[in-house]
Amino acid sequence: RNESKPRMWPTALLLAATPSVRAMAHPRLLRRSRLLRAAAGALRARPSVAFAPMPATGVRTAATQTPDPEKFSVPRVNPLAYVAPNAVLVEDVKVGERSSIWYNCVLRGDVAAIRIGKRTNIQDGTIIHVASGKNGKDPLNTVVGDGVTVGHMALLHACVIEDNAFVGMKACVMDGARVKSHGMLAAGSLLTAGKAVESGELWAGSPAKFFRKLSDDEIQAIYDSAESYASLSDNYREGWVKETYGSPHTPKD
Repeated sequence: RNESKPRMWPTALLLAATPSVRAMAHPRLLRRSRLLRAAAGALRARPSVAFAPMPATGVRTAATQTPDPEKFSVPRVNPLAYVAPNAVLVEDVKVGERSSIWYNCVLRGDVAAIRIGKRTNIQDGTIIHVASGKNGKDPLNTVVGDGVTVGHMALLHACVIEDNAFVGMKACVMDGARVKSHGMLAAGSLLTAGKAVESGELWAGSPAKFFRKLSDDEIQAIYDSAESYASLSDNYREGWVKETYGSPHTPKD
């Protein structure tokens, strides 16, 4: 190795090196390190700038929001319904008797209304939102009827799910779409805007299309699912099921 050849050391190392060490480095890197040092010194010497406060806007935050009964609503939950502790309900949301909103769900009724009927279960991780309509007019609500099952991590946006219908896990229902009574949308399906699952039909796919007719047993299973979840939510509401957050402690023997 030629010891007399200048060494190509990283610039960051040169900035922290002593003068005797920097003398062994390549001249091009030395010039670069001097420029960086000069720039850093200029930034440190720059006078501080006082920023004027931003003007007030119409955006509502947790710190500045003033309740206005004429403009804003608060969620209304029936005393016999169950809402998991970490579910989030925002503004104009109403939850009916023996219905359940499970963990990590978000129901955001900020620009229109969300209505959840009786004995309906909105399972873990589901997102329900609404739409403000064109130019803020004719808002599109999201309405979920009685006895409905909405599977884990589904997405309902400005749509209608009629009584005793079924929306599978990770299914998505878009603006103006509808799942009619005794209709079923399969797991992972995308029901595009304005489409309708008719009564007694199973739709599947992305985009969702008619797949086949439901059997009587499958329609009965919709009722069974709703009643099963209503009973389960009763146990949670009454405190029979203990909820643990974080890592549960396991006692030593």
